[in-house]
Amino acid sequence: PCRVGSLTDTGRLRLLPRTGRNRPERSARAARRSARVGSCTAGINRTTLPSPNDEPPGSITLPASIIFYLFRSANRLHHPYRPPLPHPDFFTAMPIRKIIHIDMDAFFASVEQRDNPSLRGRPIAVGYDGPRGVVATASYEARPYGVHSALSSVVAKRLCPELIFIPARFEVYRSVSQQIRAIFHEYTDLVEPLSLDEAFLDVTHTRSATLVAREIKSRILAETHLTASAGVSVNKMLAKIASDYRKPDGLFTIAPAQIDDFVAGLPVERFFGIGAVTAEKMHSLGIRTGADLRQWEESALVHHFGKAGHAYYGYARGIDDRPVTPNRIRKSLGAETTFAEDTDDRLQQELEGVRDEVWTRLQRHEFRGKTVVLKLKYDNFQQITRSRTLLTAIDSETQLARISEELLAAVDFHGRKVRLIGLTVGNTPEASADCIQLRFDF
Repeated sequence: PCRVGSLTDTGRLRLLPRTGRNRPERSARAARRSARVGSCTAGINRTTLPSPNDEPPGSITLPASIIFYLFRSANRLHHPYRPPLPHPDFFTAMPIRKIIHIDMDAFFASVEQRDNPSLRGRPIAVGYDGPRGVVATASYEARPYGVHSALSSVVAKRLCPELIFIPARFEVYRSVSQQIRAIFHEYTDLVEPLSLDEAFLDVTHTRSATLVAREIKSRILAETHLTASAGVSVNKMLAKIASDYRKPDGLFTIAPAQIDDFVAGLPVERFFGIGAVTAEKMHSLGIRTGADLRQWEESALVHHFGKAGHAYYGYARGIDDRPVTPNRIRKSLGAETTFAEDTDDRLQQELEGVRDEVWTRLQRHEFRGKTVVLKLKYDNFQQITRSRTLLTAIDSETQLARISEELLAAVDFHGRKVRLIGLTVGNTPEASADCIQLRFDF
């Protein structure tokens, strides 16, 4: 039995012992409580706070994060359809981060056009020009025809008959990528590469993230003769969305004061981690924009979308607490191959070729893993995986061969042919250093 008191000068909430009261006292108390709640939702810095010495005997205080949840719960009880109050960070003096996302424009294709002037201004695709080929990257001249990454080469040629296919030169792309990353590290040590052509940078220590992004773009153009697009905001999710907003050669900043309106009008397809399948499911639930997503309770989103619902709840409010991580632990390493023709009698030989490539990569990257995953894609594009986890990491090519062959032998193909086979080693001991596998003799 207690009642809400006032906020202390440290941003904590007093709970006072319940005492006898008459109607005038109750009315005055309700008025004061309403004033305090209104002040808190407007920002704690504008609240008039009493001295800690005024604290009555028997009272207790709560941190600001608890204030948020108390108010949100009360808000939902009396107004179940009203959007929840802001995130707890709203009530605390958290430093605003400055995050840049740099994304190279049509990276592979742009490198090819840079190195071969005859390709400039023409629709090109980097990839294999064959019946089972796939587009790795398409130039901006090819994109108006509907050609894009991961598109079948056959379909790409049908959409754009003048499309020129260029074989990939990954060693060249890696060399250019390292040149670009060296530029990043001149501005900050907090650089998180996502792939050869994009990275996050935390430049919170600088005066203006937008000016830094503009300078980095200029440096990249001057030193590599390639263009990049940059997004700037307070977290990774918003920065990544911003970098795609004015491609190619774009620069877009989402300032803190713009976040609410920007996110509210954003189609859910533009949110980080929401692909075509998830977006279609959201559409079926009436969720088409950030404003729609913001109306949903966190528990309801988790019910429909699993643990990703927690992230979607935050994204709808412009919240993404993930830090920029310079040294991300590699979680897996693998290889796969797509056959020129579907097969059911060459799988052993094809698996051997993929396994050799995986072992070579494991040695090159000094990677160790305890789980082996076999991936198969049938002629009807149905995909299955089979895996086995060991007590310790794979330590020899012979062991990898034995496990992969046992996984393949256990598959029931039901007379279907296979168009793709892949093998991955994951579950590195470094990623689960706190976990110890106990062994028992039976």
